[in-house]
Amino acid sequence: MLTPAQKEKRITQIDAAARKLFLSSIWGEYCRDQATPKQMEFLLDLLEAELRLRDEHRKQRLIKRAGFPTFKTFAGYEYGNVSFPPSFTREDLETCQFIAQKQNLVLFGPVGVGKTHLAIAAGVKACKMGLKTRFYTVTGLVLKLAEARKSGTLERLIRELQGLDLLILDEWGYVPIDKEGSQLLFRVISDSYENKSLILTTNIEFSKWGSLFTDTQMAAAMIDRLVHHGHLLIFEGPSYRMEHALMRQDGSAPSQSQTIPPKTGNSPR
Repeated sequence: MLTPAQKEKRITQIDAAARKLFLSSIWGEYCRDQATPKQMEFLLDLLEAELRLRDEHRKQRLIKRAGFPTFKTFAGYEYGNVSFPPSFTREDLETCQFIAQKQNLVLFGPVGVGKTHLAIAAGVKACKMGLKTRFYTVTGLVLKLAEARKSGTLERLIRELQGLDLLILDEWGYVPIDKEGSQLLFRVISDSYENKSLILTTNIEFSKWGSLFTDTQMAAAMIDRLVHHGHLLIFEGPSYRMEHALMRQDGSAPSQSQTIPPKTGNSPR
């Protein structure tokens, strides 16, 4: 038997769950007049189960819409190749608190050392936290922006990007971008500044961005916006893909000296 206070608390919980499901207030009123304590308990359990199911479906939709090339999580990730700055920890990364603070991450290092894996893992975690996320290669995003401009849908695409909580740009600087593409990409970076978080993966030092984006001043402005509220994670070591290449089984894989760029120091300055 419920005390009057316990009964009112249960009705309040039922009302709250019903509102979250966009149901009318009749649920709580009906329970107050008609339902037994067991019936109210069953109804509350049912409403909360529906809320949990809808929440899980929403998270799965966010993951699907994010456009990840593959599904990755933090589980089992080996951080031996990653150096964190003093102001940013592994816990900060895995809890995605940097997104709430609208901070950026630049993951810098040679190919094959786990930058993209870590970026996707952060994106998946963000989706599971209910945050709107998108994943693009830089080339893919520039092409999408250019196509949208030609078709007259650029502003709509820009609004979609502005509505994100996290934008992941993979392979930053792997392919040179022309003037139009650089301008479009600069607009995305500018719109993101202090409005959302960015994660960039790159193997290019900051000092070389000017040659990639055809305009040193524009590149400098991009860097300025990225680093103001940003953290640099440095990746080193051999390529995971080369270390586990099937070609190694027959001895035909190229050596690491052929595939890994020489170290350029501790930061992409």
